[in-house]
Amino acid sequence: MCGIVGYTGSRKVVPVLLEGLRRLEYRGYDSAGIVYQMDGEIVKYRAAGKLANLEKEVDDIIGTDSHTGLGHTRWATHGVPNEDNAHPHSDCTGELVVVHNGIIENYSSLKEELLADGHIFSSETDTEVLAHLIEKYLEKDLVAAVRQALARVEGSYALGVMWAREPDKLIGARNQSPLVMGLGEDACYLASDIPALLPFTREVIFLDDNELVLLEKGSYSIMDIEDGASLEKLPTRIDWNPAMAEKAGYKHFMLKEIYEQPQAIIDTVKGRVFPDTGMIQLPEIGLTDKEVKNIERIALVACGTSWHAALVAKYWIEKWAGIPVDVDIASEFRYRSLLMNERVLTIAISQSGETADTLAGIRRASSLGSRVITICNVVGSTMTREADGVIYTHAGPEISVASPKAFTSQLSALFLLTLYLGQVRGTMDREVRLQLGRALIDIAATIETILPVLQKRIRTMIEDFYTARDFLFVGRGLNFPIALEGALKLKEISYIHAEGYAAGELKHGPIALIDKDMPVLALVPQDAVYQKTVSNVEEIKARQGRILLIGTEGDHHLTTLTDNVLFMPEVLEDLNPLLYTIPAQLLSYEIANRLGCDVDQPRNLAKSVTVE
Repeated sequence: MCGIVGYTGSRKVVPVLLEGLRRLEYRGYDSAGIVYQMDGEIVKYRAAGKLANLEKEVDDIIGTDSHTGLGHTRWATHGVPNEDNAHPHSDCTGELVVVHNGIIENYSSLKEELLADGHIFSSETDTEVLAHLIEKYLEKDLVAAVRQALARVEGSYALGVMWAREPDKLIGARNQSPLVMGLGEDACYLASDIPALLPFTREVIFLDDNELVLLEKGSYSIMDIEDGASLEKLPTRIDWNPAMAEKAGYKHFMLKEIYEQPQAIIDTVKGRVFPDTGMIQLPEIGLTDKEVKNIERIALVACGTSWHAALVAKYWIEKWAGIPVDVDIASEFRYRSLLMNERVLTIAISQSGETADTLAGIRRASSLGSRVITICNVVGSTMTREADGVIYTHAGPEISVASPKAFTSQLSALFLLTLYLGQVRGTMDREVRLQLGRALIDIAATIETILPVLQKRIRTMIEDFYTARDFLFVGRGLNFPIALEGALKLKEISYIHAEGYAAGELKHGPIALIDKDMPVLALVPQDAVYQKTVSNVEEIKARQGRILLIGTEGDHHLTTLTDNVLFMPEVLEDLNPLLYTIPAQLLSYEIANRLGCDVDQPRNLAKSVTVE
């Protein structure tokens, strides 16, 4: 999950590295460091904690006339977060440095070998092994030494390597961790993710597994790590612009991205739903109509927030397309005995397209004969390149670890997929598609209208709840996954222990937790299971639970159960998940903000999980 940035060109390197790291800090903020070449020597700065600590360290050298360097922001895997374990890491000479994202699985045996050879280590990290391993093979050719070292490595890596004896050169290498190269005028860049490149260029090349790139001022060469064969790759132009990755006056990226959701929904839907005809077009899906009709089962594979979106989609697809759906947490999916063949469609859901467990899962499914589709926000990411087809969400850059607009744009894409499957398989007639397609388009405007009103109401409401140490979220049917998502949001950004449950499950254990100190948020729209959910709320009230309700506008019965009611406009029942996730997000945000938590950089978390 760590963030890498590299540069060689005509600009002064320190400001470039710091700007890139600012835009990658969501990937890890346990420590940060930079290194650059100066008069034939390596100059290195590192600091524990957030990037601000490093910026203080390097304040006096911002204008240094160096033009080649590397930067790193760390999410700790091996070794505690401190300065000694911060990247970059050096070899014994101090002339060679490495930054790394990933996990070297055989680092322990390699370290024993290197210690026996006389190498001296100064950190607890697996990354330092790479620096010494490259040193072991290094004579005159850095590329050859890196290739020899990586031939010994087991695990995942995105690397940046620099050697004092080859000034103005950088090496990047990738296996199972993302690495992107940027192209500018007389300049080349390396980064773990696109936002780090946006202030400088939008021309990028995505490195694939087992690829190495040698960067020089204004030129580059890409090769296969194993055999050294030269590779030709065309650049991709990224449509995002730098302003899209700024806060634009909002206090936190999370709040900005909550308010960007209406536009993200519109951008994901437009050009795919034709409200006059009811037709759905997904031209990049990679499946023929015959293949769609032959699907016997769908496996939805995802992690975290994306897994909750998959749970909602299970209800939609089974209802409207008539296809049985399994929903798997990717880290479990990849290790169980999978029953896969060419009639099973695997759908991976990932904002970044680089999530390690999900990527491993689709590779395994594909090897067993399953066709694979990826739902993803990042053009050219690994999953989109390896899948048979793709449905891009168009949420734009997302910095907040909590991923609010990733969730709603994924729901939008999954609903589009549901309509498409129903259209091709003939399980949904034209009038139904017209109604649902138009409702999906319209819900963006509904959300945009209610956002400021909801935020104001929630900001007042939380005064009675923000000091709670535990919280329950409950819902039924389509809103059960929204209860899970709401609980996840609250726990990850406010550190309040929160759990989501199907409301009917309360009496099977969790109801024992309810007393006058336990807040319970219940999602109670007037849908097919409304009466059942209300009965569950009555059970909570009878046990003196502190109730918050989110329900349908005009449902006066809810005000007899509690004074804490958020009323939502009535929409088609199938689209309630898109609507009802908004107050759950705002509730979590306002509580975390009220507690003074670091909303965009919650402890122990990073946005893009590129290690197991």
